Amino acid sequence: MKRFHLISLACAILLALASISSARTLDEIRQEGVLRHLGVPYANFVTGQGDGLSVELIQRFASYLGVRYEFVPTSWSNVISELTGHQVKPDGKKALIGAEVPVRGDLIANGLTILPWRQQVLDYSDPTFPTQVWLIAAAASPLKPITPSSDQTDITATRLLLPGVSLMGKKNTCLDPALYPFASDPLTTVYFDGNLNDLFPAVLAGEADCTLLDVPDALVAISRWPGEVKVLGPLSEQQAMGVGFRKDNPDLREAFNLFYAQLRLSGTYRELVKKYYPAVFDYYPDFF
Repeated sequence: MKRFHLISLACAILLALASISSARTLDEIRQEGVLRHLGVPYANFVTGQGDGLSVELIQRFASYLGVRYEFVPTSWSNVISELTGHQVKPDGKKALIGAEVPVRGDLIANGLTILPWRQQVLDYSDPTFPTQVWLIAAAASPLKPITPSSDQTDITATRLLLPGVSLMGKKNTCLDPALYPFASDPLTTVYFDGNLNDLFPAVLAGEADCTLLDVPDALVAISRWPGEVKVLGPLSEQQAMGVGFRKDNPDLREAFNLFYAQLRLSGTYRELVKKYYPAVFDYYPDFF
């Protein structure tokens, strides 16, 4: 029994050391010759087919650094933990930090919305994509879209649609209703266990009256199910997405921002966005 406890203690120490040693600086990334990209299949950022806007962006960044690119698949519930080395989960606008876990990647890129609780544990790159949380229903829904005017007025008008409806969201993402003031409205919250890409199909299947989608996923849904998607209105102010970095790795973040600025200036980034999100320019022409 004593020997078992000693072995368990040794394993715990090795796990902790592995967690620490896997958190690499920019110099160590260059020395080891590989950049590890933590990503979750989501919209057209990470398609799951080996491509996507975030995949191509980080592949180019790896080439810029002169290292090999490696994709590390993960999940929304684990992606931040596997970058920071600690279990992390949101509690409103606060981040709750738990036990140590192994670090598996050097950055996060998969359409990661900049949120207050995430900023407590991550540093973000310069914004890479515009977004906003929209209320989405099937085209056959009796709910009627608002008449657009200005952001705050539109949000208020959209909230008036919520009483009595069942609203689908997903925990540990920017589509968790608990993150927003409308969580206190008289509605029924339905939490979805599947992939974010399957939120709208779940609404089509009748699992809820409507769902939260951010702009990129809504654009994908509109192109994938033409004539079946109804955008009712916004439930958040305009937001932005970025690449996530550990707070103790500022050099890697600064290198990315320099690379990204050059990519935008050359027009290459705009062409990448056009490849995966051609309709976004109609909604956010100024961002690009």
